[in-house]
Amino acid sequence: MSSLLPSYTHIVKSNLKYIYLSFDQNGNLIIKSPKVSQKEIEKVLIKKAAWITKSRRKIFEKKGKPLKFSEGEEIYFLGKNYPVHYRRGSKKRASIHFDRENGFSLEYHYFDTDLFERLLNQFYKKEAEQLVPGIVERYAEQMQLYPSRISFRKARSRWGSCSSSNAISFNYLMIKMPLHVIQYIVVHELAHIKHKHHQKEFWNLVSLYQPDYKAQRDELKSYM
Repeated sequence: MSSLLPSYTHIVKSNLKYIYLSFDQNGNLIIKSPKVSQKEIEKVLIKKAAWITKSRRKIFEKKGKPLKFSEGEEIYFLGKNYPVHYRRGSKKRASIHFDRENGFSLEYHYFDTDLFERLLNQFYKKEAEQLVPGIVERYAEQMQLYPSRISFRKARSRWGSCSSSNAISFNYLMIKMPLHVIQYIVVHELAHIKHKHHQKEFWNLVSLYQPDYKAQRDELKSYM
């Protein structure tokens, strides 16, 4: 393959009719196709070169992209980015610490990225559980819409959901975002208590309490 073409992983699937391009969460190009020649692959890469460059740039610019746990990375918390530092200690139990001046500190005895991710998720969940219920209570009173319960979990592609019984579940990774975006997510899910759809009536209700909801929705996408 020409050195001018991007690197990629090629997955052959006999049930496919066309060549499909996508990216994994780290920005690596994935090609899925039926059995085709190298020349056909290269023709698609050349044709889609601008799209590949633009799409990959968007992935790298995402504020919520997965960490590789290396020096120089930043962690988002309430819309601000903080540096993360790694310190090896004598204690066998790893821990995470945060303060607004110095950012995040991960102390460890053995360097374990899976453990670091669990610690960071625990931090996010704890912070979300402390902050978000108060926001829910405030907007529930204003909107006169009350959830049967609220819970927090990690989700890959959804920031919240409202069940048929009006139980609301929030993705605790929302705590990465600025407060005004968190408030939009809360209003969005509370509105689903009245409207179980995304039709005009739903958005009219959301706009009463979040007039700039379109801007918040656009900002939210940078964390997906």
